[in-house]
Amino acid sequence: MGKIRVLIVDDSAIVRKILSEELAKYPDIEVVGVAPDPFVARDKIVTLKPDVLTLDIEMPRMDGLTFLRKLMTYYPLPTIIVSSLTPKGGKLTLEALDIGAVDVIAKPGAAYTVGDMSTTLVEKIRVASRVKLTKRENPEAARRVDAEPIKALAQTSNKVIAIGASTGGTEALKVVLTKMPPNSPGIIIVQHMPANFTTAFAERLNNLCQITVREAADNDSVTAGTALLAPGNYHMILRRSGARYYVEIKTGPMVHHQRPAVDVLFKSTAKYAGANSIGVILTGMGADGAEGMLEMKKTGAATIAQDEKSCVVFGMPKEAIKLNAVDYVLPIDQIASQIVRMV
Repeated sequence: MGKIRVLIVDDSAIVRKILSEELAKYPDIEVVGVAPDPFVARDKIVTLKPDVLTLDIEMPRMDGLTFLRKLMTYYPLPTIIVSSLTPKGGKLTLEALDIGAVDVIAKPGAAYTVGDMSTTLVEKIRVASRVKLTKRENPEAARRVDAEPIKALAQTSNKVIAIGASTGGTEALKVVLTKMPPNSPGIIIVQHMPANFTTAFAERLNNLCQITVREAADNDSVTAGTALLAPGNYHMILRRSGARYYVEIKTGPMVHHQRPAVDVLFKSTAKYAGANSIGVILTGMGADGAEGMLEMKKTGAATIAQDEKSCVVFGMPKEAIKLNAVDYVLPIDQIASQIVRMV
């Protein structure tokens, strides 16, 4: 198999140079060109035919979102957003993921060394190169979805739903959570995402869903009708005190090169909620969550994995299925109704 051909689009000459130099260290990747703006990028895409694009969103002449919309409509190309860690950057990045970008990475800076970034970026490029993209219909059609009908839950069914996702997860989570009814059991979520992007992502979901969705804070209670999203760069652990479930937000070593890690969440859910929990593993690269899901199943939890056809990357669900950790393998649009049935 040939090298993965990458085109870097960024208005900063320094960022173009850093990314080019870092990616040149990997024998399976070739930077075929760089572009300072979308107009130059458009011509280079036609002549160089890259496999993967890295794209800055805030650029002169044409912003990255407008360019990405055109690209996904006429010439779909696996695209990784390289964004600044600002609240504005977070919101724009989410829009880019809505439009069809495969993944996001933060520009190197105070929180993130160049070395860290290059290792992560290379992994994301390798995954992106294998993603099959189709031309997108109107991405603006994201709207409030009617929830599955559900009877009022008995107060004793104090269940916890733990969900893990990575590449492609922002869309997958939107599909699942918009279908959850207002009185759904408490939900705890790990989505692999850099810090700051999780805040904007939680706000975006909160506006679309009937349940409340927010970024988790340390000691938050896990309550019906609320989903807690692990903040970027922090692990989230489920704890229990008497009848109350709550989350602990903490640092600590990366697990599967991730923080937050799905395994950390799932293993704590197995320990403290056991048969009172439901585990869901969605699209994503790597094996994060597979071992944790097996522990959940062994303690009596019901477990669900997203099927290959509806995944952007069938890595994490596949690994969990391989370990016999999964009870149900379902398309993304059937997962919410299965959760509701099991509750």
